[in-house]
Amino acid sequence: MARRSALPYTVGLVLFGLVLSFVGPTVAFPISPHLLLAIVLPGLVFEAAFRTDLAILRRSAGWILLLAIPGVVIVAAIVAAVLSTATSLTFTEAFLVGAMVAATDPAAILSTFRHVRVEPRLETIVEMESLVNDGTGIALFSVALALLVGGGSLAGSAVSFVVAIIGSAIVGVVLGAVAARVVRGTDEHLTKLTITVVLAYGSYLTADALGLSGVITTLVAAGSFGTIAGKALTERTREMIDVVWEFAAFLLTAGVFLLVGLAITPSTLRLAAEPIVFGVLAILVARAIVVYGLLGIPSMVLGRGGRSAWAIPTPWLNVLVWAGLRGAVSVALALSIPADLPNRDLIQGVTFGIVLFTLIVQGSTAGLVVRRTGATRRETPAPVDIRS
Repeated sequence: MARRSALPYTVGLVLFGLVLSFVGPTVAFPISPHLLLAIVLPGLVFEAAFRTDLAILRRSAGWILLLAIPGVVIVAAIVAAVLSTATSLTFTEAFLVGAMVAATDPAAILSTFRHVRVEPRLETIVEMESLVNDGTGIALFSVALALLVGGGSLAGSAVSFVVAIIGSAIVGVVLGAVAARVVRGTDEHLTKLTITVVLAYGSYLTADALGLSGVITTLVAAGSFGTIAGKALTERTREMIDVVWEFAAFLLTAGVFLLVGLAITPSTLRLAAEPIVFGVLAILVARAIVVYGLLGIPSMVLGRGGRSAWAIPTPWLNVLVWAGLRGAVSVALALSIPADLPNRDLIQGVTFGIVLFTLIVQGSTAGLVVRRTGATRRETPAPVDIRS
């Protein structure tokens, strides 16, 4: 049904789950939000990172890091400022909401890109930004929650945040290199595929046990593994890994977006109706400030300095602003908030409302935005066959 209506299937699954939560009985989640993240994130992160074109990634790495690290902090701060001013939430409570909705989820946008073709570099920026900022967003959420429950200071939390990001990257490089060395010692395709599964989930769980960011560790581990393994992965092996992980990522994405719809109840949305409006406005303004400020201004400077190949075209900036969807990670973090936290229902309601708006409104109109901004891929003319 989603394909026939040109609606991203992720949005369709959220809507289906939402209808069930409105008209059906209350659904009890058989697994905790932390376990849900541990099941879903490693598979999605590894699949995307492993198949990313490193040549394209090198040209865009700086932009991705700007969006995914300082960009996440800026979005959280702007959301906190707006909500604490316009609603009954304190600044610390509002900052917790900002941390939960700061990370983007591009699944709906990327499914749109399959119908409306865009340049591979733009697709890479959207996807890799979401992978990195999932890690920074979760780390920032831990900082905000510690501040809210009185378990840390601002300076100490900032240091912990930086240490977690750097430490996660180091652990990811080490684990990826070890897995690559093991792969070089075997010629069996199934063994190599099994090693990628162990690396994806093992790196995430190792980082989590060390108090680091599992997402960033898995992301770096996948990249270092693909680079170091090199020729040890034959074309047949790479094709098998790609197919298996693509199917796994599809199942994980479908399942988690259905759960997103089921997790959002009418009562939580009604409780936070007015704050949701301010939250949506804050998230849209914050995303525009981050994209046009952190990317747009430097791109103008590069263009005038004769380095336009490294700059980001204006139509791409417009797409990146509208591609700031929120999704499964935000919902899972909201569900993991301690039950005895003051204003828990209101905090969850605002988060759920922002997620729903971005998925339904922005997700369903992403194709229109891509076409109207002129960000579609420019097709090169096919070569003429002189023999004909």
